[in-house]
Amino acid sequence: MQLFDSALQAITTPLIFLMGILVVFPLFKYFSISKKRGLALFFWHAFFSFVYALYVLNFGGDALHYYRASFNYEITPAFGTQGIVFFTSLFSVGLNLSLLGVFWVFHVFGVIGLLAFDGALTEVTANKSRRIRQLATLIIFLPSVSFWSSAIGKDSLSFMAMGLALWAALKLNRRVVLMVIAILIMLFVRPHMAGMMVIGLAGSMVFQRKTSIIQRVVFGVAALAATAVLVPFGLNYAGVGEDASSEDIASYIEGRQGENLKGGSSLDIASMNLPMKLFTYLFRPLPFEANSIFALLASVDNIILLFLFFAGIRATLKKKLPAQFTTHNRMFLWIYCFVAWFILASTTANLGIAMRQKWMFAPMLIFLLISLIGKERKTMTVANTDIVNKI
Repeated sequence: MQLFDSALQAITTPLIFLMGILVVFPLFKYFSISKKRGLALFFWHAFFSFVYALYVLNFGGDALHYYRASFNYEITPAFGTQGIVFFTSLFSVGLNLSLLGVFWVFHVFGVIGLLAFDGALTEVTANKSRRIRQLATLIIFLPSVSFWSSAIGKDSLSFMAMGLALWAALKLNRRVVLMVIAILIMLFVRPHMAGMMVIGLAGSMVFQRKTSIIQRVVFGVAALAATAVLVPFGLNYAGVGEDASSEDIASYIEGRQGENLKGGSSLDIASMNLPMKLFTYLFRPLPFEANSIFALLASVDNIILLFLFFAGIRATLKKKLPAQFTTHNRMFLWIYCFVAWFILASTTANLGIAMRQKWMFAPMLIFLLISLIGKERKTMTVANTDIVNKI
């Protein structure tokens, strides 16, 4: 197999790339990103998509599996892995796109999530110091952020769903439809994560201070109804069973802890205590634990995450918690992040999987932490300016 297998695919592949630019170009304004920065992010993300395609051609991977499986004409619409195979077939079989052409399609999904993430960080750091804004830019251009979300598979779509949910949370009253779209996209690829999003929404309605009672009731009832549907569905999808008891869930977690223990990036997390599981999932490997170029790059990300985590804790102790936790509907973000972190850390034994899947919530946690650190610059209003001028 090659990046493209025919003369027609050699023509359509660059066309798909150009169409991707046309798709994301209107989103630069929507996410309040300059055209120059938006195009830079697009080409940066596309570079890693191309690298990823070359990697799977030489070493194999899930992306190659999805592409090959998509030529099975017996596949049907579904959720999760089977759904991705069916979705891929719409492009590989339906449009006769090459491997690289389908990579370019999924790259567009990933870059939409990246643009949403960048827009959220740009907004929350607008009145902070130059160093904080530079840190936000550094995070956006981290290789791991773009690499894992640039390939055929669940990660690009789940990353897009996470980014759209983050952007919607900034002005949830105006972006309810966008939040619903984000949840539906996550439901398609990872139903259990969609359930966690809905749980976060339901919990946030209780603590949102600026939301009227009527809005709390309406959104709260809708979120609770969705939770009642999605949580059992997510449990059933995960293999636990929709009528699972607490003992069934505990047994499932214990079983998951023993899976995926082959390879150099695996760890036996079953014997770890909860704090160590959480630390291992989000912050490891560290530089001295890296045994490959991918692990080394991931360790750089983890050092930055560690810095933000401790800086955020330090800043939290100095600030008023209610305001910090409820602005921008941050309670939804906090609940979703910690629920996802706890469940994924409790059920994942392989660091290679953790390096990919933590980006379903890590950008939200980064947003929350970076919003806490640094001081807000005071902006002078027009009225104040007139008074100063008169003086």
